[in-house]
Amino acid sequence: MSNDEKTEGRAKEKTDVSVSRRNFLKKSGYVLGGVLAGGVIGSLLNVGGKKPPLANPEQPTSATSDYNQALMYFKQDQFRIVEAATERIFPADDSGPGAKALGVAFFIDHQLAGDWGFNARDYMQPPFYKGEAVQGYQGRLKRREIFDIALQEMQNYSQSKYKKGFVDLTPEQQDAVLTAFEKDEVKLTTISPSGFFRILRSATIEGAYADPLYGGNKNMDGWKLKNYPGNQMAYMQIIDKDEFAKMPPKSLKDHLH
Repeated sequence: MSNDEKTEGRAKEKTDVSVSRRNFLKKSGYVLGGVLAGGVIGSLLNVGGKKPPLANPEQPTSATSDYNQALMYFKQDQFRIVEAATERIFPADDSGPGAKALGVAFFIDHQLAGDWGFNARDYMQPPFYKGEAVQGYQGRLKRREIFDIALQEMQNYSQSKYKKGFVDLTPEQQDAVLTAFEKDEVKLTTISPSGFFRILRSATIEGAYADPLYGGNKNMDGWKLKNYPGNQMAYMQIIDKDEFAKMPPKSLKDHLH
C-alpha cells in the first residue's frame, strides 16, 4: 500500500470516528433532555420522525398556563386551608369574585416563600417581650413558622369542635373557627390566635388587590371591582377631563415587553 493510500485511509477512519462521536452526543442529548424536561425536548425535536402522544389532550399548553399559580412554600393541605379561610374573609358575591378565584392563597404562599415569610426586614433579635397593641408582633417566630403552627391549630380546633377538618366544614362553621381565633377564644401557648388572624386578614386583602405579578388579583379582577386602573404608564389622555374616566387596568408585567 502506498503512503498516499495509508494517509487517505487514516483520514477516512478519523472522519468516521468524528461523525460517530457527534451522533452519539446528539442522541445522548436527546435522551438526557427528554428525561430532564419530561419529554418536552424529544417532542420538539421529533426524534425518529414520530410525534409522541400528549398525556392529556385537554391539558393547557405552556403558552396559556399561568406559572404564577404554583406553590412555592405551602404543602397541599396547608394551601387548601388558606384557600378556604381567605374565601370566608373575602367571599365571592354579586359584585365580583372572592379570594379563591382571585388566587389570594397563591399570593400568600409566594410571600411566605420570600423575604416577608422570613421577616427579612424586621428586627428579630432578643430579648423578646410581649409588646403593646400598637407595637405589633414582638416574638422570635418568623411569619412562615406562625402560619405553619396556626394552620395546624386550625385543623386541631376544627377536629375537636366539629370532628372534621377545616376545609370540610360548612361556611358557617369556618366562620366560627376564624372568629374564635380572632377573639383569642382558642387557647394556644405558641402563638397569638388573634395575631395570626390579623396577619391572615391583612394578607388576604393585599392578595386581592396587589399586582397580579405577585400571584393574586387574578385577571386584575380585584382592581376591576374598584375601577382601579392599575399600573398605567401615563394619564395624558385623560388628565384634562373633568368626568371620571374608566380605564382598562394594566399590570406591571404588561410593561415588560
